[in-house]
Amino acid sequence: MPHKVKTGSPEDWLRHAKADLALANSPLPRDGLYSTLCFHAQQAAEKSIKAVLIFRGVDFPKVHSLTRLIDLLPTDIQRTSFLIESVRLTVYTTVFRYPGEDDEPDVSTDKYQEAVHLAEMVFKWASELIIK
Repeated sequence: MPHKVKTGSPEDWLRHAKADLALANSPLPRDGLYSTLCFHAQQAAEKSIKAVLIFRGVDFPKVHSLTRLIDLLPTDIQRTSFLIESVRLTVYTTVFRYPGEDDEPDVSTDKYQEAVHLAEMVFKWASELIIK
């Protein structure tokens, strides 16, 4: 049985999401991999969604699946197109996270830019819901 996350404030979760977003937007360091930056983009989106869940009083399990987290959102919260598209970021916590998990080369520049854009949109959405 999955255990539930101990929650901080929605603002704390957004602060951590913003920090992950800053890392995702960092220039690719020498010998760096775009998949590592994409991991931080996924983390920014995940923490943003969790901030909204906390804000609305919804318990959530300790998971990285954006699909599962989005499914927990109250029904009065609109599932925007970018929120639905953000589920594609989950792969950066699994397939691309560890060596040998994929048969593909590292993430392309285009995929990296798409990941960061989606994470930025999810962060903005969550911020607008929480901080008025």
